[in-house]
Amino acid sequence: MTKEQKNEVIELLKEKFNQYNNFYVTNTESLTVEQVGQLRRACFDKEVEMKVAKNTLIKKALESIDAEKYSGVYDSLNNVTALLFSENPKNPAVIISTFRKSGDKPELKAAFINGDVYSGDNQLSVLTNIKTKDELIGEVIGLLQSPISRVVAALQNREAKAEEAVAVAE
Repeated sequence: MTKEQKNEVIELLKEKFNQYNNFYVTNTESLTVEQVGQLRRACFDKEVEMKVAKNTLIKKALESIDAEKYSGVYDSLNNVTALLFSENPKNPAVIISTFRKSGDKPELKAAFINGDVYSGDNQLSVLTNIKTKDELIGEVIGLLQSPISRVVAALQNREAKAEEAVAVAE
């Protein structure tokens, strides 16, 4: 790979790291070509971008953006690395978990989720249970609607009783 090609890869990776707040670093070393193809299709179906790159180029891209911010990811850059980029922080974890039902790979080396680093394969179950932004918004809306619906029900009940009283008085 020429220096120019390496710089192109670094620039492409920088664009992806700037575009997404969430990315996963996985080890795909023991996957067959067919399994990698299946993983790519699963990623495509869930709107997750998968990129394979050399660890040194990944590190250079991260360092050129913000060396300190991404420092927790550097230790995971070894062996064969595939990066999974997603707007939804949960999707890559679900893909990996589902894919692993047929084996123990790919292995999660690290995940960078909205500024937090999750290191190690043992974090996969935590990441599959992360609430997405839409799920959190839904919960908040549900909490807000609960008191409102009680007030509306009380008002309707009071109105019905008032109508009953008027009917009895007539």
